[in-house]
Amino acid sequence: MRVSVIGCGHLGIPHAAAMAEIGHEVIGVDLDQAKIDRLNASECPIYEEGLPELLATHTASGRLRFTTSLTEAAEFADVHFLAVGTPIDADGRSYDTGQVFGAARALAPHLTRPTVIIGKSTVTVGTSRDLGALLARLSPAGEDVEVVWNPEFLREGHAIDDTLRPDRIVVGVPSARAEDAVRQVYAPLLANGIPLFVTDPATAELIKGAANAYLGMKISFINGVADMCTAAGADVQQLTEAIGLDPRIGRGGLNAGPGYGGGCLPKDVRAFTASARALGATEAAAMLRAAEEVNESRPTAALRLVEQTLGRPVDGVRITVWGASFKAGTDDVRESPALAIAALMHQRGATVTVHDPHAVPTALRRHPELDYAEALDNSVHGAQLIVLATEWPHFREADPKALAPLVADQVLVDLRNLIDADAWRMAGWTVRQLGRPAQE
Repeated sequence: MRVSVIGCGHLGIPHAAAMAEIGHEVIGVDLDQAKIDRLNASECPIYEEGLPELLATHTASGRLRFTTSLTEAAEFADVHFLAVGTPIDADGRSYDTGQVFGAARALAPHLTRPTVIIGKSTVTVGTSRDLGALLARLSPAGEDVEVVWNPEFLREGHAIDDTLRPDRIVVGVPSARAEDAVRQVYAPLLANGIPLFVTDPATAELIKGAANAYLGMKISFINGVADMCTAAGADVQQLTEAIGLDPRIGRGGLNAGPGYGGGCLPKDVRAFTASARALGATEAAAMLRAAEEVNESRPTAALRLVEQTLGRPVDGVRITVWGASFKAGTDDVRESPALAIAALMHQRGATVTVHDPHAVPTALRRHPELDYAEALDNSVHGAQLIVLATEWPHFREADPKALAPLVADQVLVDLRNLIDADAWRMAGWTVRQLGRPAQE
C-alpha cells in the first residue's frame, strides 16, 4: 500500500521506517524542512535502537521518503497515519490536541477521494469522533474520509521492535470499510500471528490511557514499597522477586527506581486521572493521583539517599550523574528522572556532571546549567560521589577498579539496582542501592 505518516518525531519516524520494512511505500510529512532534509539524507535526528539502519536501507531503496508537502502526501497515499505530538496542555492535566486537529485541517482540503486516517497519537476519549466530524465537513470527499484510532504501545528504546513485533494491535473503527483498510496495512504482521483487537473508537482511546496509567501505578507502587524497605532495613530486590512470581502480579515493570518519565507515561497518567475525574469516577481519580504523587516525590527521595550516604548535605559536593535519558535505549530526556535528580542536586549547591552514552546533546538543551561529559572516564574525574540514574548496560559494565584512581571518593549510589554491588565493594567502593540495606 501507499501510506503517509504525518509527524516525524519519536513516534512518526520509527513508524514510517517500520511501515517501509513490512513492504509499504511510505512518505513521511513534517513542517521542519531541516529535519526533512536530514531524514532524506538518511540522517536520524533521534536515537532509537535499530532505527538508523532501517532509515538508511529504505531511503536508499526509495521505499521511504520525506516531505513538507501535505498536498504531495494526499496525492500519494490511500491511508494516512497521524503521529503528531500531543503534549500535556497548559492546565497540566489534559492533552493538547492542537497538532492533531491542525494536521487534519491542513490535510482536509487535499482529500478528494475515499481515504482512512489512522490516529496513532495518544488523545482524550472522544477525539476520533470530533476529528471524524471535522474531516467530513472540510474534505471534498466528505464522509468518505473515515477516522480510525490505533494507539501505539511503544517502549522508547524498543520502538522498532515493538512496531514490527507488537504484543497486540488495537484499532477503534467506525465501519467495516475502515477495518478492512487497517487489516490491509497490518497484513504482514497479522500473518505472523499478532493479535488484532477491533473495538469502537472510544474504547481504543481509553485502552492506551488505561495501559499507561496502570504501568505508572505499578512503578509508583514498587517505589513506595522501596521507601518502606529503606525505612525497615529490608531488601526491595528480594521482595520484588518474591511477589513477582505471583501470576496475578507478574515481574515485568516491577522495578524500584527513580520513577517513570519520558513523553508518554507522565502525561498519560495525568490525563487519565483528569478523565476519571471528568467522568465522575472520583475514587479512581484519587488512586491515580496517589501514583502521581509517589512519582513526583522520587527526586527528593533520591536526594535523601545521596545525603544519607554522604553523611551531609550535597552543598559543595562534586557529584557525577550517570544517565540523562529517562530510560536506556533512547536519547529522549522528556521528564527524565535522572535529569530531575541532577537539577535538584545542582539547586542544592552541588557541582554536577552528567554523562550519558547518547543523550548528552538533548540534555544540554534542556539543562544548560549542568556540566556534561561525553566519556564515562572523563565524567568521574574528581567526583566525590556517583549517582547511577539510568539503566544503560554501559554503566553495569563499568570497571570499579579502573575508575577508582580517577575519583576523589569511591562512593556510588545506584538508583537502578543495576550493578553487582558486592563486586564494587570488594574493589573498595561504598555502595548504596535504592530500597536495599546499607552494607559497608
